[in-house]
Amino acid sequence: MSSPSTLEKVKKLRELTGVGFKDCKNAIDENSGDIEKSIEFLRKKGIAKANKRMERVASDGLISIHEKENKFSILEVNSETDFVAKNEEFINFVEEVSALTLAKSGKLEDILITNMKNKKSVRDNLVDLISKIGEKITIRRSDFVDSGKFVNFSYIHSAVKKNMGKIGVLLSLETTKGKSEIMDFGKQLAMHVAATSPLSIDKDGLSKKILEKEKEIITEELKNSGKDPKITEKIALGKLNKFISENTLLNQEWIMEPKKKVKDILKEISGKEKIEIKKFIRFKVGEGV
Repeated sequence: MSSPSTLEKVKKLRELTGVGFKDCKNAIDENSGDIEKSIEFLRKKGIAKANKRMERVASDGLISIHEKENKFSILEVNSETDFVAKNEEFINFVEEVSALTLAKSGKLEDILITNMKNKKSVRDNLVDLISKIGEKITIRRSDFVDSGKFVNFSYIHSAVKKNMGKIGVLLSLETTKGKSEIMDFGKQLAMHVAATSPLSIDKDGLSKKILEKEKEIITEELKNSGKDPKITEKIALGKLNKFISENTLLNQEWIMEPKKKVKDILKEISGKEKIEIKKFIRFKVGEGV
């Protein structure tokens, strides 16, 4: 005879997949009660309706930041629609998981198996929420910056609640100044990252793959221009340098004063002291989904 917990899992699996009781019961038994593995099991079996909700695209949702004593975590939880992203139960779920993200140093595998206030794991609560709301919901990614020797800042854009919105940024600076002295600059720089979406801090941080791809696009664009190859080579180099400037944080135009670059502002603010950008993390809801 099946235990109440097994029957509950079978019920959840049926709601998520649309598959019959017998097949769901078999999937749960074969996968030691793991819902996600059971969904995969049913898909491999070729059962047509399996994973019907989980195959939808979840490209909306929320970014949440949690902080304590100069430690910061960032989390992205996706839903299919903005309507669900504004749902109180969804927001409460994201908020509680965000706190666990900080506690688990942003390690997604650890977050999923951690118990929430109701004594059920994050993974099980996620399945419950999907069943109740009827949309695909995924905990997509998380990250973390430690206190260490750096001074950390955060910024949330389009906030629906404190530290929760559509774009989130974490920023780490190494400095000989006190945090209070650079508080305004740190917040502005995090805001700048949210607005301009740099790919790296400087040229050294750009992958060769990205640069090669951009060079390929530029070369192809200029191929049929009819201009002298020596001229097109110079134009290509100029375009590539422009791409690097626009996509590396230090070389970007400062949003507060576009005539200056971020590196110029950094020099002005630091004076005889030291301020160095060590790391930034930028999450935008649904980016790349």
